[in-house]
Amino acid sequence: MKYRQLLLDFGRTVMRRVRATPDDLKKPRRSSPFRHDPLLEDFANQLLKAAGCRDLKVRVCWNPRLKTTAGLAVLVDRLVVLNPKLVEVSAAEVQRTLRHELAHLLARHRAGRRRIDAHGEEWKEACADLGIPNEERCHELPFKRRKVARKFFYACPQCESVLARVKPLRQRAACIKCCRKHNGGKYSEKFRFRLVERSEKIAA
Repeated sequence: MKYRQLLLDFGRTVMRRVRATPDDLKKPRRSSPFRHDPLLEDFANQLLKAAGCRDLKVRVCWNPRLKTTAGLAVLVDRLVVLNPKLVEVSAAEVQRTLRHELAHLLARHRAGRRRIDAHGEEWKEACADLGIPNEERCHELPFKRRKVARKFFYACPQCESVLARVKPLRQRAACIKCCRKHNGGKYSEKFRFRLVERSEKIAA
């Protein structure tokens, strides 16, 4: 089946399903916040087949616990998780987000054990194959963001750039710019972030 015909036959059905049940999608189940959506799941797998990938099967669900994130791709579980608030934005945004996250799974599947960038060339190619060429890595959606104060500040001893964190660093971390510039991109204790006081950070 050609890609255009797939969109006409399957896309309309999916969007009727989404428009018809926006309130139901917001209601979390007692046992789990995830709401499995077999129709969107079937649509996603049809998209994969149209993109030439017949050996990858994915699951699609809604999670009302998502606040500002539109969607997630869980690589290990081959799962696409969508935010029910997308329904309030538009039916087109539901489809776009589904394809965006599906592209992550497709790119990862094609790469096998090879490491790839989350939004690198492999992902961009997968987006094009799924019907969303020139896709942006992030989109500004009208979701209210919770403001969290950053209480921990770390400074690079070389360039003095400051890293602000809500929670303290649990592992060693170094300034990526200095590591790339002076150590070939490899980690170096010489550029490890050091904890600084807020007053020291402001003075800098």
